[in-house]
Amino acid sequence: MAQVFRWLLRIASGMVLLSVIVVIGLYFLLSRSLPDYDKTISVSGITSQVEIVHDNANVPHVFAGNDADVFFGLGYAHAQDRLWQMTMLRRTVQGRLSEVFGPRTLNIDKALRRFDLYGAAVKSVEVQDARTRAALTAYAAGVNARLQDINNAALGRGAPEMFVFSNPIAPWRPADSIAIIKLMAVQLSAHLEHEVLYARTSLQLDDAARLADIMPLDPSSGIAALPEYASLWPGAEFPVLAAKTDTRQDPLSPFQKRAFAGASNAWAAAPARSAAGGTLLANDPHLGFTAPGIWYLARLELSSGGVIGGTIPGVPTIMTGRSASLGWGLTASHMDDQDVFIEKVNPDNAGEYLTPDGYKPFVTQKSIIRIKDADPVTLTRRWTDNGPVLPGSHYNLGHVTPSGHVASVSWTALSPTDTTMSAAIALLYSKTIDEALEAGERYVTPSQNLTLVDQNKIALKTIGAMPRRSADHESKGRLPSRGWIAANRWQGISPYSANPEFISPAGGLLGNTNNKTVDRPFPLHVSFVWGDTQRVHRWRKLMQSREVHTRDSFIEAQLDTVSFTARSLLPLIGADLWFTGESAPEGTPERQRQRALQLLSDWNGEMSEHRPEPLIYAAWLRAVQDRLIRDQLGPLADEFPHPEPIFIERVYRDVDGASAWCDIKLSSPVETCTDIARLALDDALIWINERYGSALESLRWGDAHQATHDHPVLGEVPVLRYFVNIQQSTSGGDNTLLRGLTSGSGEDPFHNVHGAGYRGVYDFADPDSSVFITATGQSGHFLSRHYDDLAQLWRRGEYIPMSLDPELARAAAVGVTVLKPVAE
Repeated sequence: MAQVFRWLLRIASGMVLLSVIVVIGLYFLLSRSLPDYDKTISVSGITSQVEIVHDNANVPHVFAGNDADVFFGLGYAHAQDRLWQMTMLRRTVQGRLSEVFGPRTLNIDKALRRFDLYGAAVKSVEVQDARTRAALTAYAAGVNARLQDINNAALGRGAPEMFVFSNPIAPWRPADSIAIIKLMAVQLSAHLEHEVLYARTSLQLDDAARLADIMPLDPSSGIAALPEYASLWPGAEFPVLAAKTDTRQDPLSPFQKRAFAGASNAWAAAPARSAAGGTLLANDPHLGFTAPGIWYLARLELSSGGVIGGTIPGVPTIMTGRSASLGWGLTASHMDDQDVFIEKVNPDNAGEYLTPDGYKPFVTQKSIIRIKDADPVTLTRRWTDNGPVLPGSHYNLGHVTPSGHVASVSWTALSPTDTTMSAAIALLYSKTIDEALEAGERYVTPSQNLTLVDQNKIALKTIGAMPRRSADHESKGRLPSRGWIAANRWQGISPYSANPEFISPAGGLLGNTNNKTVDRPFPLHVSFVWGDTQRVHRWRKLMQSREVHTRDSFIEAQLDTVSFTARSLLPLIGADLWFTGESAPEGTPERQRQRALQLLSDWNGEMSEHRPEPLIYAAWLRAVQDRLIRDQLGPLADEFPHPEPIFIERVYRDVDGASAWCDIKLSSPVETCTDIARLALDDALIWINERYGSALESLRWGDAHQATHDHPVLGEVPVLRYFVNIQQSTSGGDNTLLRGLTSGSGEDPFHNVHGAGYRGVYDFADPDSSVFITATGQSGHFLSRHYDDLAQLWRRGEYIPMSLDPELARAAAVGVTVLKPVAE
């Protein structure tokens, strides 16, 4: 027996020793790709010495003898820290993910190949101005210099992910950077899905008047009504919506559900509204959370002066930031820059489609998609005059496409003469608002609201190509329309002067929370679908509560967690439930309901991570909407995963008969809205009890509202996910200025999955007191301390200095990378 024990001990010791050796070996291999920031190397492609000073937060400050070499240095720095991320962004837009991930990503690749955004980017290189082409070329050379450095010094393939996915890395090209901006347009566009969902809902509802409740048209748009979708197709048959659509999102997919198609905040104060007498600007663009985040902080020292702010790896510009004299911020404009067209196929020749001038052949092209561990797939791409033909599976287009027809899409991102990059580069060199506005004219896609401040004034301008539509358009671009009717087709692009513009307003304050910016009738309406109807109310209150503002008051507004939605809706849905009835016995559902109502009645609407009320409120509101729409929409109700505040308000105020939603059609009794509110509260409390327990006072919103910065590839791998994913308890919610949009579905419907990955506040009374932060860290390497070192600062609402002082950058720098030109 003792001998058996000794052998077992030896085996166990051997296994432990072997495990230690394996772990040490893995660490050695993976750590080879950790960047050495403190080194000097000789590289080709530069004419002057490039110095990349990585400050104590690992923000690179790039100095060189000329601008081309500065962009070279940025390319090198991006590839040092985010090489895997850059290559994945490029593969995504090229439609080449399946070469790495196999059949899992085939449908994503097919969709991107049909749009051919990368082909449009290649063609767009030639239309950039000379300065931009030089910047793109130098940046690409910087990325490729880092790739050469990795190969020469055996630096672990450049990123730990490369050991698992060992596909060769192609050299970086100027078109790659333009393509990544076009990929951002994919992530920020929702109008295609809106049109399809509007049509599907129109087909599903028995009472067409109820469509104005669940997907309301803007009452100030000048449109009294749109046609019922079925009326456009007399006698046509549409697929029955019996089977539930799988709406799960692959983390590698750039196609977002409509709620996640971009949001942001930006506001500015003129000198007269600033306590220190200088302009102020705050900006926090919102995108989906990932690890690492999409934002990368950097400073460029150009011939025109220093520029600092947030960059996107793969793109050689500061997307949001400031110079010494100009600050700029971006918010999603929600411009309607997509239209779905239903094309009639020639019944006698499937290779033709109907146009205003008769039948015309589709433009076709073969594209081969190579797939890891599988045979390649040949895709036949088809184009009409309106744009690429899409499959019925894309955003459920098949549900609204009659037999004998196909769907195509017009979209500004498909432009092969896209000068957005030239606009972005010109913005770096702008010193005044007038110069920045002039630069914005070249911006095409994705459309943004550009908020600007210089030393003396403030401005807001919608930038991006705005499609020109006919006033006779039969669906006003709100529904898929017949592609062979001339009045439905785009009539070109509207002049830049038609884009909304606000310069030096009398009140001295400007802002945008993705809210509606203009009251203009179609076709100059900009959009029927806006990104915010709630946050703007809280922003207006905070801005108007002070005569003058400071950097700190702008930070306070950026981090505000009070929900206008909660304050306005709770009194409506609970109107007949507050303080009613006798005190119920302890342990009964009635008693639990009374406790919940008591908590909510004393609550001020602050979505604090430490409080129970936000969780009760969020669960109740979600249950209310599901109770209201599930009966009439069936499986289609899953396409409305987030409570729609305007819809719930219309129902509980009975606007135009909207209270009809409260009656459950399949039941004999006639339910009232109070019944629905009570039943929904019980539903919410049952769910909370099952998930978090029955002690309501002990609940924490932050336990449910975890910010999930997950690695798109390694985030689901057992054990490894604990190293690569970053999760944090957070305050805020769907409709607070500190916006933390919840997932809306799945086991964790209140996980915070979309929000401000970048925050910046710029004070031009003292520019070097400006601050910024990102949600994770600068490095994309999970073994680096800079992978998540900014995450806790971000969670706590803290910032790091945003200074252009070179000495401050050098103080306590983590390293200085010196690139020397190769001697001739």
